Amino acid sequence: MDNVSKDKTEHRNPFFLKYNTPHETVPFNEIRLEDYEEAFAEGIRRDNEQLDKIINNPEKPTFDNTLVTKEDDDGYYGLLGKVSTVFFNLLSAETNDEMDALAQKIQPMLTKHANDMMLNEKLFERVKYVHRYHRKLTSEEKQLLENSYQSFVRSGALLDEAGKERLRKLTEEASMLSLQFSQNLLKENKAFILHLTDEKELDGLPETAREAAAMAAKERGKEGWVVTLDYPSFGPFMTYSTRRDLREKLYMARNSVCIHDNDENNIEVCKRLVNLRREVAQLLGYNTYADYVLKRRMAGNTRNVYRLLNQLIDAYKPAAEKEHDELERLARRTEGKNFEMMPWDKGFYSHKLQMKKYNLDSEMLRPYFELSRVIEGVFGLANKLYGITFREKNDIPVYHPDVKAYEVFDRDGSFLAVFYADFHPRKGKQGGAWMTEYQGQFIDRKGENIRPHVSVVMNLTKPTDEKPALLTLDEVETFLHEFGHSLHGIFANSRFESLSGTNVLWDFVELPSQFMENFSVEKEFLSTFAFHYKTGEAIPDELIDRIVKSRNFMAAMACMRQVSLGLLDMAYYTKRDEFDEDIIQFERKAWAKAVVSKKRHKLETCMTVQFSHIMAGGYAAGYYSYKWAEVLDADAFNVFKKHGIFNRETAQSFRDNILSRGGTEHPMTLYKRFRGGEPTIDALLRRNGIKTSRVGRRNKK
Repeated sequence: MDNVSKDKTEHRNPFFLKYNTPHETVPFNEIRLEDYEEAFAEGIRRDNEQLDKIINNPEKPTFDNTLVTKEDDDGYYGLLGKVSTVFFNLLSAETNDEMDALAQKIQPMLTKHANDMMLNEKLFERVKYVHRYHRKLTSEEKQLLENSYQSFVRSGALLDEAGKERLRKLTEEASMLSLQFSQNLLKENKAFILHLTDEKELDGLPETAREAAAMAAKERGKEGWVVTLDYPSFGPFMTYSTRRDLREKLYMARNSVCIHDNDENNIEVCKRLVNLRREVAQLLGYNTYADYVLKRRMAGNTRNVYRLLNQLIDAYKPAAEKEHDELERLARRTEGKNFEMMPWDKGFYSHKLQMKKYNLDSEMLRPYFELSRVIEGVFGLANKLYGITFREKNDIPVYHPDVKAYEVFDRDGSFLAVFYADFHPRKGKQGGAWMTEYQGQFIDRKGENIRPHVSVVMNLTKPTDEKPALLTLDEVETFLHEFGHSLHGIFANSRFESLSGTNVLWDFVELPSQFMENFSVEKEFLSTFAFHYKTGEAIPDELIDRIVKSRNFMAAMACMRQVSLGLLDMAYYTKRDEFDEDIIQFERKAWAKAVVSKKRHKLETCMTVQFSHIMAGGYAAGYYSYKWAEVLDADAFNVFKKHGIFNRETAQSFRDNILSRGGTEHPMTLYKRFRGGEPTIDALLRRNGIKTSRVGRRNKK
């Protein structure tokens, strides 16, 4: 007891101290739960103190004493940003009941504080004055000024007092509901397990899936095997299991989360979020939330978004219908002419069709994609393209044993960044994959280039007692995708943190990530790291050839899936009137134009209630961004294919003109500087084997 008391007395909140760690990385091992609340409260107090200094400055407002001062205090030098970054990153990657409860307490405080800042009339008056009267500015300074001014306007600075009060209530409620949405989804996904005790129930599963299921059961203190809704567990079961009844059970579990009659039901949460966002937009003078969002996007307006989605439907849907018909024919030849293929059958028969056409499946490739080798391959790719190197640094603190920390060095040996990689699913971790930062890049008041600390968080196949982590090709692609985001952060080279790295218009942010996915089926890349984890044998050329030939397998159906989600997103956020429809029925109508098979319409499933991107992930009225950026990434990779995929001159141009520039200029300006012109959809159509040029011509008008 004495030792515990002594420990409590001596503990100092690490957020109040300079981090005594390599590169001043977050000392995760020193942070206690109670440190967060204390640091949040003090951070808000310091912010308010600094605000008073800015607005009460007797000097005439200038870019430097108003905009630059606020920018610096909001970022690296601000305690609130410091603690918020750590807390909310861990809330997604390593949460628990105590963290969730604290988030419910902290979120309204932060929303109120943000509103207090953005609705402060004196501060806005200074910004407005600088917006009108300012010294000669660099292009980056102009961008910061315009972004700052627009942020105030779009946050309600021009509203009257009644409007501001209404906006406060709407945004505070929306922030709490977004948090509730995420917490409900995590709880529902982690609550379900398919517990199997009869080995016959494993029929069809490959050895890797059986071993993973056995380990999952062991971790939970159960006999037999456990299948979860985490994709490394869910995906192989849906692909290989011959037990159709169990595939149905698992499919329905995953696709009906958060619609059950319990505390985690998200239906009313989603309805309210849609309405809150519509009300915010209309309060600010827009017809719909999509109009509000797209005002600050490359797309510009809903017309351009729908034009892209409709172009993709025109080009891809006929091919998708042919793919689906081919799948159904195979299923009926296998099961009988009266067999009705359902959604839980598609993965199973897709695998059979892929084997028939290409003699290829993910299990054949796993032995060549051992995680440590994949890491070497991905890092090696960055070295070939940009000359950078990664060195694991074991004395950088991490928040979980699964996380690895690296130092990143430039071609000339100078320090570039800290890179964290968090690979595997676990109880307190959201599903999916994402990139984030613990420190953004900027140039400080003394002229020092503060380098970023970036992190990629994924849910890749875990190692078992018998085998190391052996990945699928899809998982290698996921790694490359998130690594592309991280390069956007690592190469950041801006004066201002709010313009550096991934702080770009939302429909441009996926370009660097989707660009990197292209390498996953390139023979020259695969041959650099794909060696058998037991024998060391290089992946055979003949197997790589099959990978390359199969790259467009079911590509049209995959495109229609993405387009359907884009249509659903737009349907919600182009609503002008109050939304109070049946969500399941609304979904079916919203994406009907892109749906290839209507079988799912018979089921009590719901995407909206688990669609984190548009409900809690920042992609509301923005999910089309993935397809928008795919047009860019296909066009950009075409340049690499022309000059060689490892061509350093091309890579340097991509780094200099796009990756290092962040949001310092309009994205199309940056892209044209790299490409020499605007992109067309042609490269995407060619890459996916869609035989038409009409859409490309129409896109040029």
